[in-house]
Amino acid sequence: MRKLQILGTGCPKCKKLAENAEAAAKGLGIEYTLEKVTDINEIMKLGVMMTPALVVDGKVKVSGKVPPPNEIMTMLTP
Repeated sequence: MRKLQILGTGCPKCKKLAENAEAAAKGLGIEYTLEKVTDINEIMKLGVMMTPALVVDGKVKVSGKVPPPNEIMTMLTP
């Protein structure tokens, strides 16, 4: 099971990133959990300075932009 985290304050871009990440995971047919991290201290602990950000299994994959689902799919495949 993959652990997906969306880092951000809940802005429209953060919501769009969450939608795209879910669409990518469903498109690949993988099991996943989706967690939204809004605490700025937790976000900074992961070394992220620009939101929204996508973290997959503890690794920051993208920060400061909202990639489309097909781009996120490549981030989810080993």
